Amino acid sequence: MEIRFNILRTNRTVKAQYMQSIIYTIEDENATVATALSLMNETAGLKDVDGNAVTPIVWECSCLQKKCGACAMVINDHPALACSVRLRELKKPEVTLKPLMKFPVVEDLMVDRTILFENLREMKIWLKNEARTEPVDYDMAYEGSRCLQCGCCLEVCPNFCPEGKFFGMASFVPTARLISEMKKEQREEIYKEYRKHIYEGCGKSLACRKVCPAGIDIEGLLVNSNAMAIWKRGKRKLTE
Repeated sequence: MEIRFNILRTNRTVKAQYMQSIIYTIEDENATVATALSLMNETAGLKDVDGNAVTPIVWECSCLQKKCGACAMVINDHPALACSVRLRELKKPEVTLKPLMKFPVVEDLMVDRTILFENLREMKIWLKNEARTEPVDYDMAYEGSRCLQCGCCLEVCPNFCPEGKFFGMASFVPTARLISEMKKEQREEIYKEYRKHIYEGCGKSLACRKVCPAGIDIEGLLVNSNAMAIWKRGKRKLTE
């Protein structure tokens, strides 16, 4: 399977970006984008379509099993995990790879996602006491625990920008989990942060739901979290 990879590369020193095209043959029809990147980096003397030497492509990976979110990037204009996208599924002889555009680019396909953790710290997303999850909150706690902090949801969110007050679903999902694990009398502080950084900025487009690699029931979490934090009403059962 011969594929043309168009990769948006960034020089770490001068921060200049350029598109580099590489034609590469992959024998395994089940190979993922992550597999292809690894193989290209292991190929000695690799050249692009113009005959220029290809330096190692900088990207991030860890588990390569859709569990850590490290390999998130934009693949054919859609944010996804490189380890989860099989080349045969793209059904194109060309694959375009770009870094996530809402984060500072470190080099090539690697970005700096520090803002994700700064936002969680600003909202104080941590337990001050031992978690006491009630059976009625088990579904919310489980869904909230599955966020990979990959940033794919923020890439497609029309309301998120790194400098804004709306922190997006990457902050919302852990917040929903925290709400489900805190005692009722301890939730007022997190409710205020929720209103300021989640509820007041979310336009409910739910574009995030379509790209979440973990398949988190974001709509269900929003319904329940809004009911608890804003309307002070009971929760609904999350969808199956």
